[in-house]
Amino acid sequence: MKIRNLTQFVPLNWPFDEGSVASAGRLLTDARHRFTQAGIEVGTLGIATPPFLDVLGFPEPALLLEFAHRLETLAVKHRIDAVSIGPVVATTPLSLLLSIHALPQLITQTQKIYSGVLFASARSGINLAAARDIGQVIRQVAQATPGGRGNLRLAALANVPPHSPYIATAYQQGSRPCFALAVEAADVACDAVASARNLAEAKIRLVEAVESAANYILEIVDDLVDDHQVEFRGIDFSLTPHFGRKDGLGAAIEKLGVDKFGGSGTLFTVMFLAQAVQQTAIPHQHISGVRLPVLDDPAITQSAAEGRLSVSDLLQYAAVGSTGLDMVPLPGDTPADTIASILLDMAALAVAGNRPLSARLLPIPNAAPGDPVLPVPDSGASKLLDRNSFLSLLRPRRKN
Repeated sequence: MKIRNLTQFVPLNWPFDEGSVASAGRLLTDARHRFTQAGIEVGTLGIATPPFLDVLGFPEPALLLEFAHRLETLAVKHRIDAVSIGPVVATTPLSLLLSIHALPQLITQTQKIYSGVLFASARSGINLAAARDIGQVIRQVAQATPGGRGNLRLAALANVPPHSPYIATAYQQGSRPCFALAVEAADVACDAVASARNLAEAKIRLVEAVESAANYILEIVDDLVDDHQVEFRGIDFSLTPHFGRKDGLGAAIEKLGVDKFGGSGTLFTVMFLAQAVQQTAIPHQHISGVRLPVLDDPAITQSAAEGRLSVSDLLQYAAVGSTGLDMVPLPGDTPADTIASILLDMAALAVAGNRPLSARLLPIPNAAPGDPVLPVPDSGASKLLDRNSFLSLLRPRRKN
């Protein structure tokens, strides 16, 4: 097990002083030291601000870049690995979308800054115009960064609340700092189910393993809360693979009895694992389920390379317990409207099930034969996008 993201949520005004970032850096550095001493590796130390439009108003691109560069400079100074400046929040028909088009410049001119667009909410609706804009931005970032990798720092969010510790989707809300963490625990699942004789035994072992691992983490968290006087918001215990390791989620699913990840039975097994995690007695932070980053898990990457996996498959998995579409490689020439259409389908699942989902889609320019690029439908919803800008989920008023 590894802590993937340890994230402090920082209230900010503009202009801001260094103190809030320095304080976050002290907590995060201390936390890394304590977890390391306890034998738990820590990946990314991150901070998350409120959505940047809440801090800056509606800034000119130059002001947004100044804001981002100042945060990035302070992050380096205080040994912080990543900074999320929150998404453009576009969850009402009146949302202003102009700042979405500043995101390509923001991503290409920084190295540690994450952002995105929150374009769907189960309380209000789905912003089709914002989805179309995100599709265009993803295309631009793919073309402007080596291998399209800039899109790793750009997320499309649907129904995602504040204080998710996963840095790609993190943003602050409120006036009090707090922190949360996300784990990589595919190995916990793999070990728990390896010798189980049936699903009932596998579930018992998995629940016990997750609770044991979480309780070990929480012992250290309790000391951090006492010493730094900062609120703890919980653990995203989504079963997530370590990059490149064989004991990933794909391996756990295959050990449960699916011949190869992506084959029939995968949907059932994703549901089984997600429900087991969600039934554990730990302080969950919103999302806990199954994370399936296509490029991080060897079994999933292999399924993609061998043509056993599609975007439609991943959307099905999102309907039963995965966290969305993470690190999904697409053909480099995928049209922007096709990308937007994929995001609309994800948003539909998020609002229909009232659960948080997110996407990091990676069109890969000049992908070579044999690269694990997922096929996309040869048609999208361009006419739907042309004719509609917002789907309200509020009950329509009757005309007198």
